[in-house]
Amino acid sequence: MSDILLTTLNARYIHAAFGLRYLMANLGELQARASILEFDINQRALEIVESILAREPRIVGFGVYIWNVILTTEVIGLLKRLRPELVVILGGPEVSHEIAGQEIVRLADYVIAGEADLKFAEVCRVLIADIDGLPGERVKLPKIMMADLPALDALALPYELYSDHDLAHRVLYVEASRGCPFTCEFCLSSLDVPVRAVALEPFLAALERLLARGAKQFKFVDRTFNLNLNTTRAILGFFLERWRDGLFVHFEMVPDRLPEQIRSLIAQFPPGGLQFEVGIQTFDEATSRNISRRQNLPKLEDNLRFLRAETGVHIHADLIVGLPGEDVASFARGFDRLLELGPQEIQVGILKRLRGTPIIRHDAEWEMVYGAQPPYEILRNKLIDFPMMQRLRRFARGWDLVGNSGHFSETLPLIWAAEGASPFWCFLRFTDWLTLRLGKLHSIALVALAENLFAFLTGELALPREQVVATLERDWHGGVRRERLAFLDPQTVARRKSTSTAGAPPKRQARHVAQNA
Repeated sequence: MSDILLTTLNARYIHAAFGLRYLMANLGELQARASILEFDINQRALEIVESILAREPRIVGFGVYIWNVILTTEVIGLLKRLRPELVVILGGPEVSHEIAGQEIVRLADYVIAGEADLKFAEVCRVLIADIDGLPGERVKLPKIMMADLPALDALALPYELYSDHDLAHRVLYVEASRGCPFTCEFCLSSLDVPVRAVALEPFLAALERLLARGAKQFKFVDRTFNLNLNTTRAILGFFLERWRDGLFVHFEMVPDRLPEQIRSLIAQFPPGGLQFEVGIQTFDEATSRNISRRQNLPKLEDNLRFLRAETGVHIHADLIVGLPGEDVASFARGFDRLLELGPQEIQVGILKRLRGTPIIRHDAEWEMVYGAQPPYEILRNKLIDFPMMQRLRRFARGWDLVGNSGHFSETLPLIWAAEGASPFWCFLRFTDWLTLRLGKLHSIALVALAENLFAFLTGELALPREQVVATLERDWHGGVRRERLAFLDPQTVARRKSTSTAGAPPKRQARHVAQNA
């Protein structure tokens, strides 16, 4: 049983479980009366409510994010029906901006906007004193409270709260800084000025203890890890000196800032040990100006070429569809330009209108229309109509399945094998074809994806069957798979065509028929 329960739905996402541990670490004397309870986004609201009430809490704090706000609203509504006296406190980015009119805010007792690491403890002390009936003057708290930005060196670090199960089964989120010096209008981090750093010595000591406990996977949530070069050198050097098999470290980096002293350190890491998330978003300079994004494209390209040619870093590069001023042709050129630079993954994201971001200033000029419900994705704008935006969504999904998965590294380029063909437009043709064939691009088994690639390449593109078979099989068996792709056998295809299930009952009913025979 816990007086204070900290919870979030879908804790596997960045900042969610990590944020709860920061709150817990800074509860001070109340920590002994608190616990953390995490849920998966796929759990039903009633199951979540049952688990929460079983702890008999008196205060429940929810971390509210764009990906969990709908389910969290349902959960809080049920809690308030079942236990109206339960005190509900909200925090997180989804309730830190444009607060008025949100149903989840109406249901809750209190909302802490901003970084609540210290403010949550302050509010809980007031509420617990009232609940416990302690003597003294009662403080009346406003429903909406804005947390001051905490000095990071004043915060207790949360890393001791990672359990042995966390270390064995999770990527551990860590941070050396908060905030971002850039002003990209689509991003909430652009509101976090100035950049603040944790005290490096205790932070590295905490990492040392995690390593000693067997931690192997670290994800830095810093938006601009390589902004302070002294800190970058210290952290890279820390991991390099302690490197062992199985270690993996993920950083978000400023793509045009990679001086020689950082390059030389990066080049010493073993292949696959480092992953860099590189936010490029657009190669169109006019669009960059529209969204107040600053980046040096020649330096960016030189850095990516260096990383691919001279290091073993795994590069995850981001582009965004739907930015104000960028049409499909411009996005296509940017995609092809990025693909030529060779990152292992290209994440094609759909623009989201996050609460509090200044991207809304473009709504009228560029006719930006967003979904009314989370995740608030762009539906259309002046340059990209709704049907094309839907095609681009399917392009993004298809690229994730085929391009980013790593399963079809040799087969993928066959889609644009014609000399001078644009990879973007050729792959868009493939996803259009695949959508017509399957109806949707979700839950496609790997073997089915391989079979459809084979059908597209040999049928639609009329590539030589022998070439496609040989390439697909190299990809398939390169993934350490021993089973043969049965659909490549013409006799198997003939047998499939001759076998009909017309008139047969559905599978479940057929089982009952067989049991009763």
